[in-house]
Amino acid sequence: MPSTATNPSQRRTDQLAELPQQMIGQVVPILDFGSQYVQLITRRVREAGVFSLLVAPDTPIEQLAAMKPVGLILSGGPASVYEDGAPRCDKRIFDLGVPILGICYGMQIACQVLGAKIQRSTSHEYGRAPLTINDQSDLLAAVPDATTVWMSHGDQVDQLSDDFTRLATTPTCPYAAVRHNRLPFYGLQFHPEVTHTPHGSDILSNFLLHICHAKTTWRMADFLDAQVNHVRRTVGTSRVVCGLSGGVDSAVVAALLAKAIGKQLTCIFVDNGLLRKNERQFVESTFRDHFDIDLRVVDATDQFLGDLKGIDDPQEKRRRIGSRFIDVFKSASADLPDARFLAQGTLYPDVIESGHGHSGAAANIKLHHNVGGLPEQLGFELVEPLRSLFKDEVRKLGEVLGLPEQIVWRHPFPGPGLAVRILGDITREKLDLLRDADEILLEEIVAHNLYRKTAQVFAVLLPVKAVGVMGDGRSYEQVIAIRAVESQDFMTADWARLPYDVLARISNRIINEVRGINRVVYDISSKPPATIEWE
Repeated sequence: MPSTATNPSQRRTDQLAELPQQMIGQVVPILDFGSQYVQLITRRVREAGVFSLLVAPDTPIEQLAAMKPVGLILSGGPASVYEDGAPRCDKRIFDLGVPILGICYGMQIACQVLGAKIQRSTSHEYGRAPLTINDQSDLLAAVPDATTVWMSHGDQVDQLSDDFTRLATTPTCPYAAVRHNRLPFYGLQFHPEVTHTPHGSDILSNFLLHICHAKTTWRMADFLDAQVNHVRRTVGTSRVVCGLSGGVDSAVVAALLAKAIGKQLTCIFVDNGLLRKNERQFVESTFRDHFDIDLRVVDATDQFLGDLKGIDDPQEKRRRIGSRFIDVFKSASADLPDARFLAQGTLYPDVIESGHGHSGAAANIKLHHNVGGLPEQLGFELVEPLRSLFKDEVRKLGEVLGLPEQIVWRHPFPGPGLAVRILGDITREKLDLLRDADEILLEEIVAHNLYRKTAQVFAVLLPVKAVGVMGDGRSYEQVIAIRAVESQDFMTADWARLPYDVLARISNRIINEVRGINRVVYDISSKPPATIEWE
């Protein structure tokens, strides 16, 4: 079965390493054929209370069987079943004896294995389509006779044997949903995971709960207990070092480890001079006082800013910050001879985006990332208790751990800090300017009850000056861009429609209170095609 990986050496072969032990026997693996919606499938399954995990389409049957899955889902994908090198479906998955749901390409490739003919298409069908239900006995139970679904495909099933039953049709797709009569296989040509399919969640729930008979056991309290026990078994009596940033991910990791191993945990907070205003004081008071954690604070401002002097290329900024961080972290942990493990707040999207996840096909978008490199250079073994979680799940775990709301719901902050929010070279003066503007921005967002309604809000200092009129004179000063986005998982994001009066107040305050700024602009681009951060 060919792999879709562009770099097989990066591909994880042990899919069980991603599976929380308490979920063996209650997991629905998702074979990822490259769909743009594949993470949505994972999230929808978890939202139904069932644990799901992305795995490579060439995952050995033995590994899938070891998970003791209650069902399988075959995702969509951009390939055609007729392409050379297109990912294939191993017929032995039907020997596992569990229900299987094929979505779009997943349906086509499975139906082809089971003897169906696929119609090669010269054009894609993309968008909403009216669906007519023919059979409401199981997969489509409680779905209206006529509804709307979201299509995104080229090929489609053209001929089916008598082994199949047609469940639903659209005007252009005679087999929009099917069921095999002897095997527990179901196929959907449309995408139930997207919000454009109104009853998609009902269809997935029918598959998970009524066909697979999965138990809704995916709960954060159970996950916490299992991870605490796992950390204790892994760490033993050794010390764990945790790089604390003040963000929600590292905070949840620190709190989980403190619960698991107590005084065996040492947290190191590096002040790189690129932090938000009063960030260092916030971290110290929260973690040293509230959690009674062994916290070491290292002020390395001069070293970081020295490395960044005159550097304006964003990737070079990230490289230098990452390199210096390793040196500082190594020095700060040098007098901990019993330290064997390094804890990181790596999340599931981090694993996938960095090319270390299910199939290895994901682009390595971010250079300075939580995945890989650091443990090897420091000589530590890695502990990543959040590796199988999405961002919203991490917040739920933080609530279970009793973390304060201002930490659990804190907006993300980039690892390289304000260095990637100042376009161009970095100076102390620019950092002070941006900190003051950013603080005003966040004050107003909080004051107008918009913080929890947005996923991320921040200010960016642009490398241009603009002409203005301040008082009776002409000014020629800096420009601040405001970025505010809404997102569920940060893989995609839309710009937030902040009220005009709030934007006006933010602009007026920044221009009036931050000396050196005479213009404020608002970023209205979405991800994709833009990224959330500007660099």
